[in-house]
Amino acid sequence: MKRFLIYTAKIVLITVLIAFLLDGIYTYAFMQSNERGKIEQVFNSKAKKYDVVILGSSRANNHFVAQMFEDKGLKTFNYGMSGGHLFEASLMLKLMIERKYEIKNVILEADLNLSNDHQAEGISARFLPYIHNSEIIKDHFSNESDFNELYYVPFYRYIKYDSKIGFREFFFISVGKKTNAQDNLGYYPLQKHKNGNMKNNIVNLTPLNRNKYYEEIKNICKEHHINFIPVMTPICENTVGMNYFDKVKKIYPEIHNYENVVVEDKYFSSCGHMSDAGAKIFTARILRDFFTKK
Repeated sequence: MKRFLIYTAKIVLITVLIAFLLDGIYTYAFMQSNERGKIEQVFNSKAKKYDVVILGSSRANNHFVAQMFEDKGLKTFNYGMSGGHLFEASLMLKLMIERKYEIKNVILEADLNLSNDHQAEGISARFLPYIHNSEIIKDHFSNESDFNELYYVPFYRYIKYDSKIGFREFFFISVGKKTNAQDNLGYYPLQKHKNGNMKNNIVNLTPLNRNKYYEEIKNICKEHHINFIPVMTPICENTVGMNYFDKVKKIYPEIHNYENVVVEDKYFSSCGHMSDAGAKIFTARILRDFFTKK
């Protein structure tokens, strides 16, 4: 029995040591990466200066043509993240502030994502390699139900989110393989498809009376003297439940409603996402309304 217990203890000890070792190796790789995605680009960067930073979900990523801002002399990057929520948008802005970014304007896509204040696990996981190297990230995740496992159990986060930050991502970082996440100044253009879904139903969506992460972004901008421009972006005309946008406007009157600026199906790749042609029309309107001297 004694020999069995000693053997078991050795196995446990070796397993823990291997977990610590792998955790360190993976984390080191992520700490050297800045060409795979937007999160590591910000985390591993130093102070930058931007006239315009764009935040939000795919409805930011696919709707704001960053180059059109640049053409107007505005240093811009689209940090919208497909699949992301305001949880991740707030954390991105916090990291920028921590890295002493100088930002004049933040455009926040705030519409459908106001209906929840939880993390988008597939996106938030990409912050986790840095959780031991940033108090900002640690604090942001501190109220999550699995925080203790993520923070204190070595290698746990890499196993749980293997599809996002596991071996495949570690390998691609190690061999220097880039993604297209940072192409086009962060903007991801979509094309019009014949079979694109042009129907949507948002009847069951309800904007929260106080979205924690929206309020965080607004307060950060106020504290750091950043011009805050929250907007609702276009959605196709066949959407059921369009009064959602009226509800948002009632709760958050400061949010600018652009949901009906582009409505024709020919400008959409799918009901919730404009094509490149639609995005250019929409971006031109934003530039005219907010960045043209009157």
